[in-house]
Amino acid sequence: MGLPYAQVDAFTDRPFAGNPAAICLLDGPADPAWMQSVAAEVNQSETAFLEPLADGAVEGDGPAWRLRWFTPVCEVELCGHATLAAAHHLLTDHGVDPGRSPLRFVSLSGVLTARPTGGGWIELDFPVDQPVEAEPPAGLLDALGVPSALTVARGRTDWLVEVPSSDDVRGATPDLVALGRLPEVGRGVILTAVGDGLHDVVSRFFAPRAGIPEDPVTGSAHTTLAPFWAERLGKTDLLAHQASARGGLVKVTLRGDRVLLGGQAVTVLRGELDDDLLLALCSRRSVDVAS
Repeated sequence: MGLPYAQVDAFTDRPFAGNPAAICLLDGPADPAWMQSVAAEVNQSETAFLEPLADGAVEGDGPAWRLRWFTPVCEVELCGHATLAAAHHLLTDHGVDPGRSPLRFVSLSGVLTARPTGGGWIELDFPVDQPVEAEPPAGLLDALGVPSALTVARGRTDWLVEVPSSDDVRGATPDLVALGRLPEVGRGVILTAVGDGLHDVVSRFFAPRAGIPEDPVTGSAHTTLAPFWAERLGKTDLLAHQASARGGLVKVTLRGDRVLLGGQAVTVLRGELDDDLLLALCSRRSVDVAS
């Protein structure tokens, strides 16, 4: 009997849009090397691993899980779309009923929560990542393929580059090889502009150094976009559109040092992982690296 597995499209209300994430529900602790091998095999931008925690392991009411996220090449400290996908998977496929309490996830970024809000929407509660204006690393704007920037700022994990219009965001053609060669970039780069039409904010996100050339919809990037645009637009409730080829919608609310991210999700695949085969695969890779 393998481990339950699902693939969920996050920050969308229809399949084949938004950002796909793989979800693996564990029955206990797992070796990080094994999890990394699974993520490399699945080859989604993020694979989320859920480990149920005993009652009382986390302060507060409601069910809790340990949650870890892996790209095909590394573990990351925070991932919005895979957290949304994990919450959707627990609520729809495993009958989790949090009642009045939110789902709680113990992560490398602290305790995160997810709460269903009706109509298929789920609200995540994440820590804010306040960007600070800074000089861009040499070569960054050229690698992004943008002629100029209104503002360049740096968050804890990502750079933010504001350009004059949403057309500049949508039309950018970054040199991802050159971008991946810039060690100062950190995890990735958010390209953003004030929105048009219904959207307050438009963005794209590039993270080739983390194994993600362009991420379709990046929840965690909106923890940086929220304070940046709240100050400029004079409001704390924002509707954000990530303008990748797949596209996605994020409701963003800034609340002090926290950011609420609202999104929908759709399950597109259900199955199970053959853990014996994957453990053997991990062992073979470990032997190859050692040799």
